[in-house]
Amino acid sequence: MAEIINLRQARKARLRVEKDEKAADNRIAFGRPKKARTLQERKTAIEVARHEGHKLVGPDSET
Repeated sequence: MAEIINLRQARKARLRVEKDEKAADNRIAFGRPKKARTLQERKTAIEVARHEGHKLVGPDSET
């Protein structure tokens, strides 16, 4: 005798799998959240400005 399946549950399970696959692809494509990206950009900008501020400028250097 064949096994009885609930078509509604089977449909929802299939959609859930497709949604999970799409989410995995998006995580790869888009990476970090915007908040994390902007925070890292700000930290990098501060570090660069601090580094540039410590440069010595002599009379024979080109500005």
